[in-house]
Amino acid sequence: MPAAPPQSATAPFVSSVMAVEPQWIDYNGHMNMAYYHVLFDRCADEAFALLGIGADYARQRRLTTYSAEAHVCYVRELHLGDGVSCSLQLLDHDDKRIRFYQELVHVDGWLAATCEVLSLHIDMSGPRVVPWPADILAGIAAMRAAHAGLTWPERAGRAIAIRRRAEQAAAPGRA
Repeated sequence: MPAAPPQSATAPFVSSVMAVEPQWIDYNGHMNMAYYHVLFDRCADEAFALLGIGADYARQRRLTTYSAEAHVCYVRELHLGDGVSCSLQLLDHDDKRIRFYQELVHVDGWLAATCEVLSLHIDMSGPRVVPWPADILAGIAAMRAAHAGLTWPERAGRAIAIRRRAEQAAAPGRA
């Protein structure tokens, strides 16, 4: 069984620096919400390549990942030319899924956005959800072990809600 690539166990994984591109700026003068997803996805692509589940994996083995769920929190606006890096912390996995948390951080050190994702392992011939091959699962387990010592992210596991006063929130059926 091949060993996990050496950089896959860094805790957390941190992407290369990326820049906000001109076509991503909306009529409000800041980066449109869709492009935060692009930056998170580019980070995941870098981390997944280290795990052996990147573009080559899809081409050669006809296996890939699909995002099943994603939750983004927009913390601070990004603007044209801003440089950012993105971290990825592997929170959990099983034989067919991975759950990870990401933070998009401006080069000046402030948090721009967070994202939590559940991804499924897919056989592209179906497509259908299938177990990870043993070599890939070993790399995922190694990354998870390296990330296990990290603090659980405060924003992980959040749900969308309209917060109400305490007495209203306690009433059943209230949104």
